[in-house]
Amino acid sequence: MIRINARRLKRFVQRQLGLEAYLRDAGDGRPRPQIAAGTLLWAILIAQIARRTSYHGVEELVRSPARPHLQVARRFGDDTLGYCTERLDAGKLRAALATAARRAKRNKAFENGRWVGLALDGTGGGHVVHAHCALCHPLRNADDAIIGYLHHFALVSIVGTGLSLPVDVEPWGPTDCEYEASQRLLRRVVKSLGSRFADYIVGDGLYATAPFLNTASELGLYALARLKDNLPYLAAAAERYFRGRPPVQTFMQGSDRVELWDADRFLPWETLRWEWVRVLRYRQHKPDGSVVEAYWLTNFPRNLCGSRALFHLAKSRWEIENHGFNDGKTRHGMEHLRHHHPNSLLIDWLLIALALLIERLFRIRFLHRGTGTPLPAQTFVLHLWLSFGTARSTDTS
Repeated sequence: MIRINARRLKRFVQRQLGLEAYLRDAGDGRPRPQIAAGTLLWAILIAQIARRTSYHGVEELVRSPARPHLQVARRFGDDTLGYCTERLDAGKLRAALATAARRAKRNKAFENGRWVGLALDGTGGGHVVHAHCALCHPLRNADDAIIGYLHHFALVSIVGTGLSLPVDVEPWGPTDCEYEASQRLLRRVVKSLGSRFADYIVGDGLYATAPFLNTASELGLYALARLKDNLPYLAAAAERYFRGRPPVQTFMQGSDRVELWDADRFLPWETLRWEWVRVLRYRQHKPDGSVVEAYWLTNFPRNLCGSRALFHLAKSRWEIENHGFNDGKTRHGMEHLRHHHPNSLLIDWLLIALALLIERLFRIRFLHRGTGTPLPAQTFVLHLWLSFGTARSTDTS
């Protein structure tokens, strides 16, 4: 018998994920708080998991008859949330995310995967007409005229294990960029998670540069990056080498036929501190006759990771798109400005990451015991909503 309600979910967060201490002391910078920061944070989290993504939506929930079923002790307004998130310590929230991820690995949440990966990517959200904060990034048209402002951030997510979990966010402003923010983010995440937590880092062609790849090696990670025209000599050398050669492996992935070419004989360019560069080429033939072709570079040794395994690691880069940005924007309001303040924006992005991490670990790992199929996310949210309006939790068995 599986029961879904806020009480059980909160107990899971406090005990299984080890976040009881964080909810008790979240780094509240308000001088004389009337409502504990942990109460406000839990209200945002449970509303976020239930896909109520605005501060006004949180206020509606805590002022409704559903409040006792949310495990929220007090009523409050949306202005209280804005005032609190402006002054909340983002460092403690990042540490809470790292604590939950480490606890998940210790509890064997990633045992279905041979390799634990980290995926990096950047995105934007919160379009405004006028600049209001330090994170407002100008958008320019073809004539270099400013046509609005956007807020950008880099996200890192655990991938490659069958369970995608976002674990940290790094914003950048008008004088910064995704590349610099991603390097700061990678160093911080490896330090907070531990040097042995992950095995590799995967990213698109933006990260196929010597400084970034060298940083990954310094941090003890293998690196996979998309090989495009930003490295013309290596791309041309790989194309010449694979031209006319038969694939080293062919297999079916669902209804697609995949061909692989793999070689580790390419020399690194001058500033890359690798002994060699391995290049994987794949051609994915779709049932409609279309073909997807891509090249990836890596320093993964072939005796540790074969061609087919490397193909799946490269494909794990799309998890941050599908299960990070896509879910975050379409279902959890990642593009929505709840409160236009730089610290509030950062706290909100981190809370969305924490809500996704909690929901997936609870639904896919904690509730999924036995041989049954995990509940779809939409079904889980439906049962959670039903529990808000009843004195007893809903039974999904």
